[in-house]
Amino acid sequence: MKKALITGITGQDGSYLAELLIDKGYRVYGMQRRSSTSNLGRLDKVVDHPNFEIVEGEVADSGCVYSLVDNIRPDEIYNLAAQSHVGTSFDQPDYTFQVNAMGPLYFLEAIKHFALSSRFYQASTSEMFGKNFTVCKDVKHQCEETQFMPQSPYAVAKTNAHHLVRIYREAYGVFGCCGILFNHESERRGEHFVTRKITKWIGEFVRWKDSRLRGNYDKLSYDDDDIIAPLTIDQKCASTFPKLRLGNLDAYRDWGHAADYVKAMWLMLQQEKPDDFVIATGKTYSIREFLDEAFSYVGDIGHWRDVVVIDPKFYRPAEVEFLRGSPAKAKAVLGWEPEIGFKDLVMGMLRNDLNVS
Repeated sequence: MKKALITGITGQDGSYLAELLIDKGYRVYGMQRRSSTSNLGRLDKVVDHPNFEIVEGEVADSGCVYSLVDNIRPDEIYNLAAQSHVGTSFDQPDYTFQVNAMGPLYFLEAIKHFALSSRFYQASTSEMFGKNFTVCKDVKHQCEETQFMPQSPYAVAKTNAHHLVRIYREAYGVFGCCGILFNHESERRGEHFVTRKITKWIGEFVRWKDSRLRGNYDKLSYDDDDIIAPLTIDQKCASTFPKLRLGNLDAYRDWGHAADYVKAMWLMLQQEKPDDFVIATGKTYSIREFLDEAFSYVGDIGHWRDVVVIDPKFYRPAEVEFLRGSPAKAKAVLGWEPEIGFKDLVMGMLRNDLNVS
């Protein structure tokens, strides 16, 4: 039985990857930071499986990484752990580099030190491209040949790790692959990411509206500038509800589904030779278009322009306006293509936050 070690196991990608690998007959070790509270909500489908085990550890602790790799001797290592918030990286650059750059280095060093045949996957990011892009057949996109131009401490740290994998691959023969993943979402996405923030707000608003119309609503108390007043639900009533505060609505992103993207991670480590791949849909949408799609699905709650407030605190110090990946290489070499499109992605997230089965 193959053994896999997954860091970032409690996150969106970690949970989907654990399910995939267990279905394929792996024994999965999920690395979790020691915590006084349980954070296994996303792992409900695997947490009690006999081939799944949580191991405590910290990717920024070299001794911990060495010990885990030596004890488990995994066939495959998927490093998904990260300080994953671009905005936070400006406030916490030291911590971001410890986790996002030094963590991958410790795993690469452990593989080299113990002379293991472990195959290593590193989660790279489209943020590494920054404002750079390539034009092919009049289409602007980012691909494996596009030069990196990181615009945040997060992206710089990820670029550092990306190059480390390449160096250890070439210098020491480590089977290391980087997946340059563009934005990938799902109902398991953290609530502070913009897509989930939108769908969660809609879900809460619809439940509040339904409760109010049934006469079960206890009036909420918010500061005046956080209130929609009036937000007309229908001709008979106008009510208040906290506004949806967002940042740059003109940012374009290539959004796919996380369940599709973890399949690409696995495929990378099944190849004869290690390589790096852009994982994306090849299509891009703005935050405005995401709002259009999400609000149109619900239908009767008004237009998002009536409830969205642009809040400067959600702007990045250095913004990346446009990201669209080319999955051509992944399709040709891995045989990978995304299965879940933009509309179905948004619908799935909304159905979850609306509690619709």
